[in-house]
Amino acid sequence: RGMGHQVIKLSQDGEVLMRLGEAGVAGDDAKHFNGPAAVLVAPGGEIWVADGHRGGNNRVMKFSANGKLLLQLGGGAEDTSRESGRFNDPHDLKMDSQGRLFVADRGNNRIQIFDQAGELLDIWTQFGRPSGLWIDASDTLYAADGMSGEQWNRGWERGIRIGDARSGYVTEFIPDYEVQSGSGIEFLAADRDGNVFAGQVGRQRFEKYVRVRP
Repeated sequence: RGMGHQVIKLSQDGEVLMRLGEAGVAGDDAKHFNGPAAVLVAPGGEIWVADGHRGGNNRVMKFSANGKLLLQLGGGAEDTSRESGRFNDPHDLKMDSQGRLFVADRGNNRIQIFDQAGELLDIWTQFGRPSGLWIDASDTLYAADGMSGEQWNRGWERGIRIGDARSGYVTEFIPDYEVQSGSGIEFLAADRDGNVFAGQVGRQRFEKYVRVRP
């Protein structure tokens, strides 16, 4: 039945320290996942999970450091929704310097922002159809949009949008110059010099974008 539908904590040596979920078993209760897409460990040790790749459970869950469920946002395999605070394919999670949780609500073409208690703070649509997020130490937000175009989010160009995680202003854009078919960039990171590292799913490769000016 496979080993999917789990979140696994490992030591630096690869020893399994904790498992959340049941191997190979999908579900929508407090002890199961259905295609978890992203995991974030908060500074206090709490574990946030985006549960529902391609519409699985469409929820975000918060666990204590020892794996106790603390809260759930959205939820349910049939609960795909554009309502505020609910999700359609939550695909990535990141946290800024203020401890605000950014959720890449990909299927709804938006980022939703929550506090640690799960209260909705803001909704941003200016970053396109985000699959992956990155927030650096200065609260610069990078959003990977590898799906906008003819099929989804029509009228938007796929690529990487860069902006301010505090104000929401988009300040830079790295376009995807290649054929607009299949999945493009879905995950990314940036170093301290502003160089961007991106994973291209459809083309099965890793790319580096080098900053050429301040």
